[in-house]
Parts: sequence; structure tokens; C-alpha cells
Amino acid sequence: MKLQLAFLFAVLCGAAQAQQPIGNVAVQDATVAGELTVNNGRAVLVANTTVTAKDHTADVTLNRGGSIHVCSTSGLHITAGKSATGPAPLMLSLDRGAIEVQMAVTTSDVILTPDLRFGIGSDGPLDLRLRVTSNGDTCVENRGANAPILTTADQFGEASYNLRPGQHVLFEHGSLKEVVDNESSPCGCPPAPTAQGISLADAALAAGSTKQAAEAQHPFPAAISNGLAPAASVPQAPAGVVHAQVATTLSYDANGNGENNTPNVSTPSSPPATVASAPQPPGIQPPAAAPQHPSDVGHWIGRFFKRLFGRG
Repeated sequence: MKLQLAFLFAVLCGAAQAQQPIGNVAVQDATVAGELTVNNGRAVLVANTTVTAKDHTADVTLNRGGSIHVCSTSGLHITAGKSATGPAPLMLSLDRGAIEVQMAVTTSDVILTPDLRFGIGSDGPLDLRLRVTSNGDTCVENRGANAPILTTADQFGEASYNLRPGQHVLFEHGSLKEVVDNESSPCGCPPAPTAQGISLADAALAAGSTKQAAEAQHPFPAAISNGLAPAASVPQAPAGVVHAQVATTLSYDANGNGENNTPNVSTPSSPPATVASAPQPPGIQPPAAAPQHPSDVGHWIGRFFKRLFGRG
């Protein structure tokens, strides 16, 4: 009986240890598959789970301390091992996309890609940027002067490479024999889009709206003169208010005595007034009446030559 109780206790302890949560992530940021529970809008990751970020970065908070940023649309498998003392070891497997890992690691942790395996050379703080493209190119940045050495090996164990602290490399096609050890392209998550990053179509649409608003406030005179926009109507005076309209007719004298710019003033809203006409100075011709019909060109030319040569 005692032996059975001891065995049952051991099984329950092992099950309890196996069910220790790894961490949690907001359900609005990622799709989670595997062993999990949901609490207050966050998926609690247990034992063996897969986190696939949606159209933005998903932040996984680890119970052991630290976090993993799963970049937009990337998928990360997280598996927890067993440990009698200390934090349970983690195995992070990235199939595609990019992740950013910031946590204290131990030599029991491991990071995998389809082509490479990254072991931890010593305990310490890890600040890792990792990206895997569809053709196998693997970009790795082991940031920080105190970062542990990452012992890198291919899946067949034929080659190895030690990634030192602060080193930034690219393994072309996931091969340890094709290494770019001065890589400059970022390996982690791309920056979040901002207002300056709007598409050309959106920018053109916004510019068109701004232009229409400006034209509405400040009409362009050329558009009116070309018939592209209606001319503004002449403001009318309210009924009972006296107003005046001024018209001027110019006349040319061949003797060089000047112009007649006497304005004609009318006040249609007020009673007519009698104005005495002043005598015209010598050499000034009174303005001729306007032609009665637009086609009477001959009479107009005749009057022009009479004035030009001083006849009539």
C-alpha cells in the first residue's frame, strides 16, 4: 500500500511539474496552438505550444523572466523540458520569419531553425535577433558584450561555427560554409508602420482632398476666366438702401488734349437728381453714344477717322 502511494505521489508530482506554465501572450496578438489555457485575454502557454503572430509583433512573457518577440506572421514552437533545480530548459524552434529573444539562458537551452542548431556556451543574458527567409538565409545577431557564445552546428553535424558576443552574421541558404560575417541588415522585427509610411495612393488621395479644400477657400481666377468655374455674382444691395454704380467712357482727341474720364454716376435706388452740366474745355470732345447694334462697324470706323484727323 505504501509503495502504491509513493508511486502515485511521484506521478502526481511529475504531472504537476510537466504542467508548469512557460509564459503567456495576448490572444489578440497571436494564434496559439497546443497545450494552453486562457485567462483575462491572455493565452497561458503550457509544455508544448506554437505561437504564430498576427499582422503585428506578438510579445511572449516568460515565467522564468524575460520575453520573446515573435515578429509579424512568424511562427515559433516553444517546448519546455524538466529540471530538478532552476528554470526548466526551453527549446525554441523557428520555422520561418523572425524573433527577438531577451532572457537569461542556461546551457540546457537550445534554439533551432530548419538548417541550424544554436547551443548556449555559458549561462548569461541573451539578447538575440534571428531571422529565417524562405530560401534558408539565416540572419543572426548575438547582441551585447556579455552575451554567451552560441555554438552553431548544422543538422547533420558536419560543420560548426562559434558566434561570439556582439557578432552579426548571415548564413547563406542556412549553410555554415557560406558565412557573411559582417552582415549589416537587421535580423529582428521590422519597425512598426507610422504616418510617414502611408502608401502613395493614400498620399495622393490626401493631397487631392487638401487641394479641393484650398480651392474652395481661395478660388483660382484663371478657372473662372476659362469657364471652369462659375463667376461670383455681383452682390445686390438690400431693398431700401441707396447705392451707386459708376461707369467711365474714354475718348481720344488727335490734338493731344487728353482723355475724358468723366464718370457717369447713377443711383437707381434713390430719386433722380438734376445735375448742371459744366462747360467742356476747348479741344475736349464729348463722348459719343455707344453703337446701337454690334454689326454697325462702318459708322464706328467713320467716327474714329473723323476724330483722328480733326474733322467733324
